[in-house]
Amino acid sequence: MNKESPSFRSLFCMNISRNLQTFSFSNHSIKVVVPDADSLQQWYAKKVEAKGAADFPYWGKIWPAANALCSFISNHTELLKDKQVLELAAGVGLPSLLSAFYAKEVCCSDYNADAVTFINESILENKLQNISARVIDWNHLAPGLTADVLLVSDINYEPGSFETLFKVLIQFLNSNTTILLSTPQRLMAKPFIEQLLPFCKQQEEVLIKTEDDETMCSVFLLKK
Repeated sequence: MNKESPSFRSLFCMNISRNLQTFSFSNHSIKVVVPDADSLQQWYAKKVEAKGAADFPYWGKIWPAANALCSFISNHTELLKDKQVLELAAGVGLPSLLSAFYAKEVCCSDYNADAVTFINESILENKLQNISARVIDWNHLAPGLTADVLLVSDINYEPGSFETLFKVLIQFLNSNTTILLSTPQRLMAKPFIEQLLPFCKQQEEVLIKTEDDETMCSVFLLKK
């Protein structure tokens, strides 16, 4: 869980320049407030200088897996209709913002409070009423946290966290939660994904193209 004081956090977060990116899925246009890359790098350097060390702000950009998850959601909106949706490790929260058009209620979360600040700005920008943003660390989930649908994208990038992450996903599966997991096709994550395949009810491959690159992502629908 983020241990910084709110005053320290907000002081630095407010110094990050913002950009507004627009994404379109089906008939919905979504505006996402994201940090300017150069400004975020300067902000990170100042945090390291002030604290001696800091978590790298991976939350500060929209990764291909988030786009792939949105593509899957837009093609399978029935999975979210009238559902309670939770996104963990959401970064700037693009899949949650799209889900709000279909779900009954959405909770978009990240362990980093600065990311949650940006999510809240995007919620206001899109004038969404059925979505909230919260600080939640999936390493320390509150007892009784449940959802009809759990969204996770590009969270299986650190092998040291795979064991804990697997336990978290099993916990939700045991609570009858449907999980939508999106991931780039990383070789190092193959053993982690193979553990989840017994719960896979549907799998789709989505190619995400950007100006500089293209990434093949896999989206899994997991259900016990």
